[in-house]
Amino acid sequence: MNGTSTVGIVGLGAMGLPMALRLAATPGVTVRGYDTAPARRRLAADGGVVAVESAAGAGDGAQLLILSVRDGVQAENALFGEAGAASALPAGAVVLLTSTIGADAARALGDRLAAAGLGLVDAPISGGPVRAGNGELLIVVGGAEHDVVAARSVLERLASTLTIVGPRVGDGQLVKVINQLLAGVHIAAAAEAVALAVGVGLDPALVVQTLSAGAASSFMLSDRGPRMVQALDGDPEVRSRVDIFVKDMALVARLAADAHIPAPVAAAAGQLYVIAERAGLGTSDDSTIVRMLAEGGQREQP
Repeated sequence: MNGTSTVGIVGLGAMGLPMALRLAATPGVTVRGYDTAPARRRLAADGGVVAVESAAGAGDGAQLLILSVRDGVQAENALFGEAGAASALPAGAVVLLTSTIGADAARALGDRLAAAGLGLVDAPISGGPVRAGNGELLIVVGGAEHDVVAARSVLERLASTLTIVGPRVGDGQLVKVINQLLAGVHIAAAAEAVALAVGVGLDPALVVQTLSAGAASSFMLSDRGPRMVQALDGDPEVRSRVDIFVKDMALVARLAADAHIPAPVAAAAGQLYVIAERAGLGTSDDSTIVRMLAEGGQREQP
């Protein structure tokens, strides 16, 4: 991939692991992966990733380091904490930030990396684990041209839609936060629709299947809807956690407030994720927010 023979990745979660496995399947590329969870490291190793014991281990000898972590605190720790990757990366290496942490936090990381002779490409991702494994992500990119050029072959391996949105670190974050506004609202709307179907005595699975084929369809209805049906009676597979959208909708609210743009629908959706988190669902799949609306709402068929 344009001379990028060693890629490090910190964070082997729902998105990081399929990205690591896809890159590890690329001829001539060695992927060094780290996650705090030993089970995730084992899964990576089973797929051809060189599993290492620290973020520094992931950065050792890597021309490019991918960060796939939850938030800005984890990103900072992965780079600059004890056994952080920044200390192990060779001079001139580039960090690819795929996490959604907000523009200000991304720019602060970029400044610290620049002082250490390292580059940062702001490249938050969207699409879910299946698309990550198939190289079909939406990736929006902000960063200096020479850093983007250095990361481009890896970005193209992971993305079906790759858009350079601006020359500054943080530009990608701005677009991703707007993306999360839409995604968060669409999930909340899908949860309301499923809950209403239950409440009026309809088969929610049939409703989701039917509406996914019409004008009311959205990616989130088609993707989350079936898991919401599962969530009514059990625990669906965790693909995107509730607490991720607590974080992301807070970023939306902050960005809108800073821009003096009203965002009442996003604010309402954000509160639903907070309610779910307070109910103990923070580490559950975000489809489980349907429980906050449907529990107690089912009625017998007439």
